Amino acid sequence: MGIKLRLTIMNFLQFFIWGAWLITIANYWFGTMGWGPTEFGAVFLTLGIASLFMPTITGIIADRWINAERVFAVSHIIAGAAIASFPFIKDPQTFFWVMLFAMSFYMPTIALTNTIAYNALSKAKLDVVKSFPPIRVWGTIGFIAAMWFVNLTGNKASVNMFYISAFASLILGLYSFTLPKCPPQLKEKTEGKQSLVKVFGLDAFKLFANYKMAIFFIFSMLLGASLQLTNMYGDRFLDHFKDIPQYADSAVVKYSTIIMSISQISETLFILAIPFFLKRFGIKKVMIISLFAWVLRFGLFAFGLPDGFGLVLIVVSMIVYGMAFDFFNISGSLFIETATDSKMRGSAQGLFMMMTNGFGTMIGALGSGVIIDKFYVLPNGVWDWHNLWLGFAGYALIVAILFIILFKHKHNPAEVADIKH
Repeated sequence: MGIKLRLTIMNFLQFFIWGAWLITIANYWFGTMGWGPTEFGAVFLTLGIASLFMPTITGIIADRWINAERVFAVSHIIAGAAIASFPFIKDPQTFFWVMLFAMSFYMPTIALTNTIAYNALSKAKLDVVKSFPPIRVWGTIGFIAAMWFVNLTGNKASVNMFYISAFASLILGLYSFTLPKCPPQLKEKTEGKQSLVKVFGLDAFKLFANYKMAIFFIFSMLLGASLQLTNMYGDRFLDHFKDIPQYADSAVVKYSTIIMSISQISETLFILAIPFFLKRFGIKKVMIISLFAWVLRFGLFAFGLPDGFGLVLIVVSMIVYGMAFDFFNISGSLFIETATDSKMRGSAQGLFMMMTNGFGTMIGALGSGVIIDKFYVLPNGVWDWHNLWLGFAGYALIVAILFIILFKHKHNPAEVADIKH
């Protein structure tokens, strides 16, 4: 088996594991278990908490003591075992702690996937820049495949989606032991001597002393609060139409998870369009396009229905997601690459991820749960979906307007001169 195929299988399973439950867990949480939105927000909070510290810790272990593919394998086996225990949990508080444990081992594997792939491709004397993207796209395909599988087998609200995820995690864990060795690169103690501040990338916080960088990181966090909202509540929103007699048998209800997967398909396509937009409009305008795409993402959901023009709005919202998600992440990463000193770029990129996927996700997860519980769940238990999505759209609009006013950055064509189609 060729190295490209082996890495393709690794990427496929890596995101299949996540796709099996991430989009559909709301149906299980609210529909099957009948738990509340505040506790549900806390569960998604675990993704942010785990993203704050575990990738760095596992990265240090892989850099200094244990082969990366072994750390990767053991992490998946432990995470898979934790996910397999989800069906036996009968209260949301316990679910939170077990989910936090599972995510503490799963989230670091996303970065380790790249480390293992880069190492293996380099050892095989292949061009990493050309070879890796076609391999990585199979991760997204794996995520989509899991969503379709869970939906078509009728498991989008059952415990079986956790067993599917756990089984895939076990398979990947065992398979990973067969991957090319990726040994530690800092075996000698003197080679890797750094302060804990530098090791954890905390020295990048000094960038907050610069006005432009401070504004950028603050808005990265504010936008990060939006990133998981439709993943958290989107499938549940589409599934709720089953309670309306005229829509109970609609395709939107039957295939809600498949419809949600259009977002992931869109994401892969918009990545290809990023070089054109960056060269044409520049980094700041691409970020602004992303922010207004989030306004559309939420706003279109507010008026979406399972038939006619309402269905068109839902599908367009799915398509817009690719622009909303990709444009800020890629342009933001490029802004850091061009605006920070080369000695601090790694730490600055880590801080960017910390602000979006760490603090931002935590704020969005916990805040949305509390806000929904307080303002958008009616006394009879019915959710006010229309105003809920309008509320999220209003938040995104405020963030976009403030970003335009406060973030000062002029387009420099040289910044994106090296981007290749």
